[in-house]
Amino acid sequence: MDTPTEALHRVFGYDSFRAGQQEIIDHVVEGGDALVLMPTGGGKSLCYQIPALVRPGVGVVVSPLIALMQDQVDALTALGVRAGFLNSTQDFDERQRVEAAFLAGELDLLYLAPERLRVETTLRLLAKGEISLFAIDEAHCVSQWGHDFRPDYLALSELHERWPEVPRIALTATATPATHAEIASRLRLEQARHFVASFDRPNIHYRITTKNEPKRQLLDFLRTEHPGEAGIVYCLSRSSVEKIAAFLADNGIAAVPYHAGLDNRTRAAHQARFLREDGLVVVATIAFGMGIDKPDVRFVAHLDLPKSVEGYYQETGRAGRDGLPATAWMAYGLHDVVQHRRLAMEGDDAHRRRQVLHLDAMLALCETVECRRVMLLDYFGQQDSKPCGNCDTCQAPPESWDGTVPAQKVLSTVLRLRRERGQKFGVGQIADILLGKKTAKVLQHGHDSLSVFGVGADLGNTEWHGVVRQLLAQGLLAVESDYGALVLTDASADVLRGQREVRLRRDAPRVARAKTAAKDRPVVELPAAAEPVFERLRAWRAATAKEQGVPAYVIFHDATLREIATLSPSTLAELGTVSGVGENKLAKYGDQVLETLAS
Repeated sequence: MDTPTEALHRVFGYDSFRAGQQEIIDHVVEGGDALVLMPTGGGKSLCYQIPALVRPGVGVVVSPLIALMQDQVDALTALGVRAGFLNSTQDFDERQRVEAAFLAGELDLLYLAPERLRVETTLRLLAKGEISLFAIDEAHCVSQWGHDFRPDYLALSELHERWPEVPRIALTATATPATHAEIASRLRLEQARHFVASFDRPNIHYRITTKNEPKRQLLDFLRTEHPGEAGIVYCLSRSSVEKIAAFLADNGIAAVPYHAGLDNRTRAAHQARFLREDGLVVVATIAFGMGIDKPDVRFVAHLDLPKSVEGYYQETGRAGRDGLPATAWMAYGLHDVVQHRRLAMEGDDAHRRRQVLHLDAMLALCETVECRRVMLLDYFGQQDSKPCGNCDTCQAPPESWDGTVPAQKVLSTVLRLRRERGQKFGVGQIADILLGKKTAKVLQHGHDSLSVFGVGADLGNTEWHGVVRQLLAQGLLAVESDYGALVLTDASADVLRGQREVRLRRDAPRVARAKTAAKDRPVVELPAAAEPVFERLRAWRAATAKEQGVPAYVIFHDATLREIATLSPSTLAELGTVSGVGENKLAKYGDQVLETLAS
C-alpha cells in the first residue's frame, strides 16, 4: 500500500503537497473526521482521493453534481484510478456493473448523488462492501445560509450512525463563520478536526466597474483582455442570458447560453462544449459552474449583482484554477441596487434579515475604496490581510468625497414629495427635479414648484444616479417593494439634520481601454523558443482529447504542457520528472509527447 506521498507522485505526478493538504490527508488516513474549508483551486479533491487510495476499501464521494460525475470519473480513470458512479442517468445494466465492481473491491472511489443515500437499496449495497471513507463534497449545500441549500444533504448526518468507524470528510470552498458552524452542526461534525485554509486566490484580479452600456463594456473587456479565452458570464435572468449570448455571438465571440429553461440535452451539450473546447464563453445563471474542474477558465464576468458575497466568491473562484492569472470582472449599477433592495424585502422576517445582511455585505464590497481582496477575506473570517496590489482599488485607488450636501438634496426631495404631495417616485424623477428639468412628468405633477427644483445643477444626471446608488448601498435610502419608489430610512434623519457626514466614492470616468490591455496582466511567460513547442503540444492534446471524447485537461493541464515545452525532455525518464505526469499518464501518453517534441 502506498504512502500518501507515494500516491501523490505515482498517480498524480506531483512531488509535494500544497499548503494544508498533507495535514488533512494524514488525519483522514489515520481514521479521523474532518471539515475542510479550502478555496476553489486549492486542491480539495486530493484531500479525499489520496486517503481513498491509501486506506483499504472504497472511498464513497457524495456530490450534488450529477451532470459532472462522468467527467470526474473520466479524469480519475486517465490517472489509473478505479472510479465509478451511481446516479439517475444510468440504465439498469450500467448500475449493475458498477455495483458488482464495488462489491468485488474493484473500485477506489464511488461517486453518489445525495438523494441516493435516502434509498434503502443503496444503503444495503454499501453495507455489503468495505468503505474506506465518506467524502461530502460541496458541503455548503447543507446550509440554509448558503445559496445552494439541498435538503437531501441533511440525511448525511446518519452516515456516522450506520458506519461509526468510517471517517468522514466534508469539504467546501464557500463558508463564512456562520455557515461553517451550521455545516458542522447539521452534519454532526462538531467533534471533527476543522481545517481552514486561506481563502485568498492571489492569481485572480478583482475589478468592479459602474454600468455604462454593459453589453459594450463586456465586449470591450473580452476583446481587449481575454480574446479567444474561455470564461463564464453570469446574469440573473434567463432572458438576459439568451440576449447576452446572442450579442456576443453576433460580435464574433464563440458563446452559448446555459440556464434551467433550456432542455436537458441542450444544457448537456453546451456544458460538454465548454469542457472540451478552447476559448468558449458560457453565458449562464448561477446554476452553471459548481464542480466544473476546467482549469483554464481565464475570466468570470458578472453583468448583474450577485445576491451574496458567498455567491460572488464561489462564482469568481471558477476562474484560474490552474494558478495562472485570471480576472473577476463585474459591471454594477443603480438598477442592481434597486432590484436587490426590493427583493430583499420579500418573505418572512427571518428571510428578510438574512437577505439584507447578504446584500449589505455585497454592496459594501462594490462601493469600497479599500482593497477588495482584504474585504473578501475579512468577510470569511480571515482578518489582518494586507492590500493585495492585484485588484482595481489597489492599482487605481478611487477618490472619496464629502457627499453630505448632495445626500441632503436627494433626501430632502424624497421627504418633500412625501410631506407636501403625498407622493413617492423613483430615481429618474428625483434626478429630473434636482436638475430642474421641465419634463412632461415634472410639469404634470407640479414638481417644478418644489423648493428643491433645480438645486442640483452642480452635478450631472449620471452623477445623481451614482449618489442615489451609494445612499441605497449605505442604507440612507430604501426602496419600496411594489414599485421601486425611494423612501427614507431611520438613518436619513441624521443626514438631513447635518449630524452625519456622508462619504461617497467618486465613480471613475469612462476611459477607452487600449487594445494592448491584455499585456498589462501578469503572465507566466514561456521562453520564445518554447512557444511553438507549446502550441504543438496543445494541438496534439486537442486531437487526443477529441479522439477519446474527454476534456483536454483530462489529458494534461496547460501548466504541465508549459513545463514540458520549456524543459523539452528527450526520454521517458526526463518526462516523468515534470509536475502533473504520473505513472499512468507517462505510460499512456509518454511516447506520443516525445514524438510531438521531436517533430
